[in-house]
Amino acid sequence: MNHRLLLRTLGHTLQLEALCLLLPLAVALGYREDPRPFLFTLLPAALLGTALARLRARPYFYHREGFAAVGLVWLTLSLVGALPFFLSGRFGGYIDCLFETVSGFTTTGASILTAIEGLPKGLLFWRSFSSWIGGIGVVVFLLSLLPKLGDRSQILVQAESPGPVSSKLVPRTARSARILTLIYLALTGAELLALLIAGMPLYDAAVNTFATVCTGGFSVLNASIAGYGLPACEVIITVFMLLSSLNLGLFFLLWTRQWALARKSEELWCFLGTVAASVLLVFLLLIPGYDRAGHALRDAAFQVVSVVSTTGFSTADFDLWPPLARLILVGLMFLGGCAGSTAGGIKFVRVILLVRCARRSLRRFSSPRSVKVITLDGAPVEESTLNAVFVFFLLYLLLLAAVSAIVALDQVSLTTSFTAALACLSNIGPGLDAVGPAGNFAALSGLSKLSLTFAMLAGRLELFPILILLSPSAWRR
Repeated sequence: MNHRLLLRTLGHTLQLEALCLLLPLAVALGYREDPRPFLFTLLPAALLGTALARLRARPYFYHREGFAAVGLVWLTLSLVGALPFFLSGRFGGYIDCLFETVSGFTTTGASILTAIEGLPKGLLFWRSFSSWIGGIGVVVFLLSLLPKLGDRSQILVQAESPGPVSSKLVPRTARSARILTLIYLALTGAELLALLIAGMPLYDAAVNTFATVCTGGFSVLNASIAGYGLPACEVIITVFMLLSSLNLGLFFLLWTRQWALARKSEELWCFLGTVAASVLLVFLLLIPGYDRAGHALRDAAFQVVSVVSTTGFSTADFDLWPPLARLILVGLMFLGGCAGSTAGGIKFVRVILLVRCARRSLRRFSSPRSVKVITLDGAPVEESTLNAVFVFFLLYLLLLAAVSAIVALDQVSLTTSFTAALACLSNIGPGLDAVGPAGNFAALSGLSKLSLTFAMLAGRLELFPILILLSPSAWRR
């Protein structure tokens, strides 16, 4: 293990975090709030980061260093990012601060806050801005700014990228990272402008845009998006939640007029078909309880897209919806968005591959000697990739069961413990029952919050970068 390279990478991470803290500091000063929580975090982080970034190390990433570096980067970012909340004195303790921070960086949107609107603007801005940073990916952001982070830096992108397969948009990794960042910025700017035109105030439009484009779901109102009472804004946010749950590489293909390649994406059509069918089914189930069909359709579309994109915004308490509608939403919690997006969950591409592998296995019972190659978008998929999908799915279910069992120790209902673990592992935010849209995670014990914090990190990094940190063999020279 190249420890000096890991430390240097952490140094660049702290420098980036210190730079990002300047924005909420400016917001706090603009609203005449106490700037000390940000200053007392920013200055030490900048000094320590500069010292570590100057370490001399062999700039070459092997797979072990790459995965360990990504796990440590996210862990360090979260531990330091929780300090402004802790120093403000507005939270119950550091565990609560860490839970809220990890929920932001991992774009989960789960919260322990019971009175959001009473917090200072600067803290709420940092809460939403941290989720925007985590949406694009800290390593991708670093590589777009620091092309010389290390040789074979594509390994870092592979470790952080959501999905079983990571591919570069262009041959150079740093340039691919910059293109992804520009696409992310373009979506952010477009939604911000749309919300301002629809009548949302500037501050609210900014924080809600951050929370939408990253599919994070942090709102600055206790009633979430429903608190604004602006149907046009609900439609805009629905559209951008859907766009943000698509593979960012598709936008690059459309921009470069490679429409044939974009149309070949089987995951895209499977995702859009599932969303359309789910919206229709939920809409039909909701009509008897609504006075207007248009309102029912808007709520159905908003909540389905919010859940499948793992954003977690709400315009209605879907925990009160008919059982079948809630079951559909729980199923969408498992699926999540597309690979290469900011969404969480298992990802549609993995489900497609799992179904095709199951179908191949069934066919072998009737034709044992047949050879069937699994394909995706017309190209064969390597057996190593299929094995990785099976391993991921198994580890996902095991971790889901373990975290559910730990939360159940708090004597909560099965629905609460299971959906709390599922919502955090899939980076969705709200679950059902006590942790539903009208509730939060504040009543859970410290052990449950730490377990759910681990689940959020593992889910955002797709298990392996976090789990490798727990392996003693990974740290041997």
